[in-house]
Amino acid sequence: MKAIIGAVVQAGTPLFDKKHTFEKLGDMLSDAAGLGAKLVVMPEAFVGGYPKGLDFGVRLGSRTPEGREDYLRYAENAIMVPGPDTDLIGELVQKAGVYLVVGVVERDGGTLYCTSLYFAPCGSLLGKHRKLMPTALERVVWGFGDGSTLAAPETDIGTLGGGICWENYMPQYRLAMYGKGVEFYCAPTVDDRDVWLPTMQTIALEGRCFVLSACQYLERGYGPADYHPVQGSADDTVLIRGGSCIISPLGEILAAPIFGKETILTAELDKADILRGKYDLDVVGHYARPDVFSLQVNECPQSSVKPVPSQTEKA
Repeated sequence: MKAIIGAVVQAGTPLFDKKHTFEKLGDMLSDAAGLGAKLVVMPEAFVGGYPKGLDFGVRLGSRTPEGREDYLRYAENAIMVPGPDTDLIGELVQKAGVYLVVGVVERDGGTLYCTSLYFAPCGSLLGKHRKLMPTALERVVWGFGDGSTLAAPETDIGTLGGGICWENYMPQYRLAMYGKGVEFYCAPTVDDRDVWLPTMQTIALEGRCFVLSACQYLERGYGPADYHPVQGSADDTVLIRGGSCIISPLGEILAAPIFGKETILTAELDKADILRGKYDLDVVGHYARPDVFSLQVNECPQSSVKPVPSQTEKA
């Protein structure tokens, strides 16, 4: 395969405004495609939003009516997967003609999940991954994914995969992805700390894969007037400052982080560099010691309601 152009989109959600979120998504996809991108990665929770600074009325042992209203509005801007909103995303992807990995807030019944969706250039949904371990207060508004959505779609550009934000600090999760042969490790995030970059370099070096990490850039003014994050109510208050990046299989920075604005970063990705890297390190191949270490991964769907087969079915 020839080298492709990969892109990470650093942008923020029009909070609690699904219509304008989809419009922005379409614009960003068009812009990335115009830069020659074949693979585009969008940030964590881009569709549905990451309302940083809200506490959803949580106190130890109590919740507030105002917090319930915040959750209601958040849930109303989440999407069903599959559903009409994923169909709309597929149409936007088809128009741009790119592979897309995008963070969404997914609604399933009364529970929300932080999810990554994978789309083919034809607009079809290739797979989804629900974040296994929401971090800190995220656990109030997001449920826990299970092993049934450890997505690693195989495509004509290579095997996609990756983790969402702090999932990438879970060694077992990373090893499970490496075991699936991930070549383009896509890491949607809202982590804008300086230490995020060396984390992504570590994953690229460890897995001998390309890492594409897209972080939001979000200002308070991206939300409605009644959005009051703890960081401040001025429209130009920066809530998430960016820091997206693209890393080579040898840990080289192909697209360096930019902070303080929305942008699209691109880099040329030559899959031959993956094999060049695995020459001396393949953590699920010649550099593994399965006689000493092994990892068991439960990829069965987990359900709290499991009907018992009838006697007729058993017979």
